[in-house]
Amino acid sequence: MRLTVAAEAAGTIVVMAGRREQRGPAVRRLGQPDAIELLADPDRPRAWILLVGSTPQSYVDLDDPRYLDFEYMRRIGHVLDLAAPAGAALRVLHLGGGALSLARYVVATRPGSVQLAVDDDADLVELVRERLPLRQRGQRTTGRVRIRVGDARTVLSTLPAASFDVVIADVFAGARTPAHLISVEFTALVRRVLATHGIFTANIGDGAPLAHTRARVATAQTVFRDASLTADAGVLRGRRFGNLVLAASDAELPTAELTRLVAADPFPARLLHGDDLDRFTAGAHPITDAQAELSPIPPAGVFAR
Repeated sequence: MRLTVAAEAAGTIVVMAGRREQRGPAVRRLGQPDAIELLADPDRPRAWILLVGSTPQSYVDLDDPRYLDFEYMRRIGHVLDLAAPAGAALRVLHLGGGALSLARYVVATRPGSVQLAVDDDADLVELVRERLPLRQRGQRTTGRVRIRVGDARTVLSTLPAASFDVVIADVFAGARTPAHLISVEFTALVRRVLATHGIFTANIGDGAPLAHTRARVATAQTVFRDASLTADAGVLRGRRFGNLVLAASDAELPTAELTRLVAADPFPARLLHGDDLDRFTAGAHPITDAQAELSPIPPAGVFAR
């Protein structure tokens, strides 16, 4: 395997990543669905946006890992903030590693946490290790973050029961979630590795009529005792395609605190829970492996920044 910096100019690093096979090197090129780019944020000196196939996958500020630029990541960050008393260590499983934005956030906010990130893209993992390392010069890193290359569900099925406090599912192939990572069977595997108080949270990409999201919520409600859904009001009303954050647990979710936090964000969000969530999911059916399909295709240009 190799990583080649194809272009490095002010504000942009274009990385062509390829795997060596028996027939010779296969190189990811710009314009292909799996091309990898790092784009600098001109407003923050050491902040980078990771794109795969022109879809933003992660935002990392190497100087300030507490800063979560993407709205949905900030909302997942609130779930992490409320998963245990402030500063207490957590055991966190990240299904879909990306540039490890949320893993960095946990390191910064909860010293001593133990985390595992799973990503099936070996080239991407190598790029993050090389260009966006977790340990920065002059910084102390407390806690442990392991990275495992592999399919999220395959790795999940091998992990010990009750071994995590939070499981985050943020897995996309391009801009769509693979079908085998949205079903009742997959969600049951997540529940198995969670502690009794643990929280499952997932990033969902969807737009009107939100049928996919309704089915995802119904799936979580089949497996867990409590669930909530957070998104921008415009997304919930079907006015635009966007990200919705699902949270589920066998314990009571901290919905009152979550509601306050997401309402106070720079881009306020609405949280659905209880009767509101039941009305949202009315008529939706849980997704099984036999029925599962890729999440919806985003409209062209929806991720333009």
